[in-house]
Amino acid sequence: MDILAAKEGIKTTVKMYLKRDETGAYIIPVKRQRPVFLLGAPGIGKTAIMEQIAQEMGIALVSYAMTHHTRQSALGLPYIAQKKYEDEEYSISEYTMSEIIASVYETMEKSGLKEGILFLDEINCVSETLAPSMLQFLQYKTFGRHRVPDGWVIVTAGNPPEYNRMVREFDVVTMDRLKLMNVEPDLKAWKKYAAGKQIHGAILAYLEIKPEDFYHMEMSAKGRSYVTARGWEDLSDMLKMYEEEKCVADETLVGQYLANERVVKEFTAYYELYNKYKRDYHIADILEGKAGEETVSRAKAARFDERISLLGMLTDSVENRMAAVMNRTDILKKLNPLLSAYKEKSMSMSEDEAINFIAQIKDNMEKQRKKLDAGGALSDTENRVFRGSIKLLEDALIKMKHAEDPKEAVELPLEIYRNRLAALQEESADASAKLEALFAFSEAAFEDGNEMLTLLTRLTVSPVSSRYIAAFGSETYSRLSESMMVSRRHERLREEIMKLDIG
Repeated sequence: MDILAAKEGIKTTVKMYLKRDETGAYIIPVKRQRPVFLLGAPGIGKTAIMEQIAQEMGIALVSYAMTHHTRQSALGLPYIAQKKYEDEEYSISEYTMSEIIASVYETMEKSGLKEGILFLDEINCVSETLAPSMLQFLQYKTFGRHRVPDGWVIVTAGNPPEYNRMVREFDVVTMDRLKLMNVEPDLKAWKKYAAGKQIHGAILAYLEIKPEDFYHMEMSAKGRSYVTARGWEDLSDMLKMYEEEKCVADETLVGQYLANERVVKEFTAYYELYNKYKRDYHIADILEGKAGEETVSRAKAARFDERISLLGMLTDSVENRMAAVMNRTDILKKLNPLLSAYKEKSMSMSEDEAINFIAQIKDNMEKQRKKLDAGGALSDTENRVFRGSIKLLEDALIKMKHAEDPKEAVELPLEIYRNRLAALQEESADASAKLEALFAFSEAAFEDGNEMLTLLTRLTVSPVSSRYIAAFGSETYSRLSESMMVSRRHERLREEIMKLDIG
């Protein structure tokens, strides 16, 4: 199975394990809840999907790489305790609580989340001294004398022997107590994940042209060479930072993330060409609807790799605008009910009462953010929304405290909100105009070729663009997607956007 199928399989398993009967007991008894064993090549996204599952389900996550643990840290340290049996006192060996089990309890305490996932990576590569205890843990869910708390599902991961010489194969008795999922690298599945992560357009375009370079693991005369999904994602983040700081990304940088000499050389050469296309085609002019006949003619006559590169640049630029609009929309949606409640009470509030009310909203929001973060249940997107909401309230508080007129101070949070809403409406209009310009150019340059299908597929699969189009609409998208049979029905969010107005 691919990594997305594994994600859905694990998510369903966790739901089943946490399902309770009318008495509140788990329907599948804890002792019969087999740990999931995710077996797959390194760098394909096993850890990433665990974070996504916890965030999507609103449960906690504790992660450990078992190769970093000794027998003592996993089981706890021994100490001598005094026990009395039949009136006789004996000295016996006890163990302090395992660091891993203790982390679960600490996460529960900090986050307030009582259910979660304990994710143990590289479990089949543990040290010789820890191996017997690891097998005991998989069978009985205990480290030393301490059990994993009820409500915590155990998910483990490991690499096949061909990828790691330290792998220890489990015996049949152990494997019969695990729920095994074999995962293979799959570009199609990764591209769906990449759409949500806004992977750099040069990487997506390169892999569209050379899909065989997505994943490599091989031995050569110079040693092991490899290219992984993790490497592409980390390289994407660094390329974006280099571009922001106007630094030159060369083979040395690329080679720090992709350990295959041929792929490093070919991607670096392609990246330079990609940037040349970006300069030559004047992307900003195209998205302003100012593409001249010469530009359209060049795109028509270009080779496939050049057209795909151009399409990637244009789509990246539009999606960045969409992402900014949806982030601001989510911030206003989060604040809307809170400021609506504030508005109802503000008519009878004094300046100090108004300041205290807004400060309380801000503090409660920060506490909620920290709790979710402590439990590993806070996604990057949610974190940005929390921080944006808190920042707006902080700005309001500063202005309220410096306002000369008490009535003006009370009105300031609502005024700031309305100004942000007006700015959002302008930004969404600009993003929609750029989307329409992208469609117009693509129709003129590519007509109904594979490039148009690539564009529509990306807009449909990407969480950013699909949410935006569902919220703000696009008649051109609907027309084109229906004509090319890639349409996916969206549940319109327009009503929610309209409800953002608080008068």
